[in-house]
This record gives sequence, structure tokens and C-alpha cells, in this order.
Amino acid sequence: MRKLIRASLALAAIGALGLLVVAGAPAKSERSSANADVCVLLPDTKTSVRYELFDRPYLAAAFKKANVTATIVNAQNDPQKMRSQADDCMTNKAKVVLLDALDPGSGAAITNSITSRGGKVIDYDRLVPGSKALYYVSFDNVKVGKLMGTGLVNALKAKGKYGSHPVISELNGGITDNNAKLFKQGYDSVLNPLYKSGTFKKAKGGDQWTDWNNQKGLTIFEQMLARNGNKIDGSIAANDGLAGAVISALKNHKLKPIPVTGQDATPTGVQYILAGWQSGTVYKSVRKEAAAAASAAINIIKGKAVKTNGKVSGTKSILLAPVWVTKANYKLLFTDGFVKRSQVCVGAYKKLCK
Repeated sequence: MRKLIRASLALAAIGALGLLVVAGAPAKSERSSANADVCVLLPDTKTSVRYELFDRPYLAAAFKKANVTATIVNAQNDPQKMRSQADDCMTNKAKVVLLDALDPGSGAAITNSITSRGGKVIDYDRLVPGSKALYYVSFDNVKVGKLMGTGLVNALKAKGKYGSHPVISELNGGITDNNAKLFKQGYDSVLNPLYKSGTFKKAKGGDQWTDWNNQKGLTIFEQMLARNGNKIDGSIAANDGLAGAVISALKNHKLKPIPVTGQDATPTGVQYILAGWQSGTVYKSVRKEAAAAASAAINIIKGKAVKTNGKVSGTKSILLAPVWVTKANYKLLFTDGFVKRSQVCVGAYKKLCK
């Protein structure tokens, strides 16, 4: 994905990001000298702070341990800047480029340029369908969606709503994001049979794309509530940021909590889970994803085989397993060091942490 990922973490994490990236300035490269064996092209700091807080240090550490030189840059949501960064990678004789593309068009153009100059590309977190990338490293994003769909169904059952023809809305991610399409494929595989059988009802105007924009998601869900007389019984939200938008709308209308999914295991998402406003979130360990991508790049450079476990859109893939997180297992995030207890168990939420 981008993941991943594609929603904000908590304000605390954003504050931490400020220590890493000066607003409006490109993210610091791990290496100032010209040549590097590996070049990592990260997409932005807006849709998620994970890239600077997690991906960058994990990847840098892995390459340093393997004695492989690396340059890591961030395009700050600018496709043209990413293209320029890719050109610099090849000028600096990068053998392998880890690419987390901003969109399919620019991603394909960047990949074509790199491969035409003898470089090899690994699609990192987000696949560019039909490109010349050698490998794709990410999570099983269809499974991510299935976890969300199944999580929503289980939450409706727990609330006693499953048998009363609940009205469901879907706030999808970015329509140009291939990961978002895979997420939707996953949760629709769970929900579509229930719509077809009449067990669930899809809300009027209740299946829309948000461009991973939380404010847009809030506006869309407000409109959904208006069209459905405030009667929406459950909602797929493609990440924690969009789940927060749903929750904000419910609170604005003084409505009770409904089953709502999430993704990214953000501190705020975990707080909403503990408070009963969010049913669960999908945890995708960036540490494992970065380790898998770095290992693939290192093996290519050292002439070793790269082990894959799947194929997505014709690209050999290394697919990692996501985890559905609820009140029952949220402490896993603390144990893995993905989220700090101090980010979650504060203020009104402190008494909810057990």
C-alpha cells in the first residue's frame, strides 16, 4: 500500500514529523554524496506521516546493515518532482529504485525511464499496473479489504443489527490509487453478496470515492446522512482518517456510534476503538514491509534470488499479511513499537487503556 495508507496519524505523530521535515522543504536524503546503489522514491508527507516516521528510518537502517549505499527522497505529492528525483537516481548510477508512485501515469513514465537506462524498479507499497517493475512489495491489499468487510459484519452482529437489514455506506479511498481499488475489491467481496440477498442495504448515494481527503469524506458522509434521513447503520471507511470523518459527522448530528471500519492503526483510530466509536482498524507493519523491500533490493544488487509469494496484475509480488485490530488485541501495536502507549492512553482515553 500506501499503503499505503493513505490517512493522517495522530497530531502527536505530526508534531514528531515536524522534527524530521521542514514545512515546504524536501525531506532529507540519507546520503549527500553522488552515487548510490539504491534509490528510494517516497510519495509525500500529507496523506500519511508514515513515510518519514517509519519507512525512511527502517529502509535506511536495512541498507546500512547490508553495506548498500542508498538515497531516500520524498516528492512531497509532486509527480514532476518525483520524475526529477528519479532522473537524479539514474544520473547517480542507482542499480535499483524503490518506487512508491503518486499515480499510475507518472509511475509508469518513471519506471519506463529508469528501465530504459538499465535500472531495475521495485514497486513499493503501491503497484503501478502494467509497468515494467520487476517486483511488487506490499500487503495483500484484497485481504486488507476483506478484513474491513468482515470486521463490519461482525460488529453489526455484535450490535444486534445484522438481521434488521442494516443500511451501509462506503467511503472509498483515491480512485487513482490501485491499492484503494484492491481494498474495495476485498470489502465488496464480503458485502456485495449481502446486498444482493437483501440482508444489507446500500445507503442512497452511499458508495463514493474520497481521494483520501478526510474533509471531502466528511462532506460526503454528511450528504449521505441527509439523503438517508440520518439512518445509516454501518460504514466502511477505507482508512482511519475517513473513519474519523464518519465519526465527526455522527457527533455533529448527535447520533450514536455505528460500526465503522478503519485502516492504518493510527493513534486516533485506536482511541476511537477504545471509546466505542470505531469497530477496528487494519494494521500493516511498515517495519516488515520495509524489511521485505530492502531485502529484495539488496538481493538484486548482490545477484541473489528474490523469493516471491504471489503475483498481482502480472507482477511478481511479495505480499505480507495484514492484521485486524480491535479492543481485544490493540496492545500488539505497542509491542511492535508501531504506536506508543503515550500517544493513545492520554486524557480521556487513559482510563480506557487496560
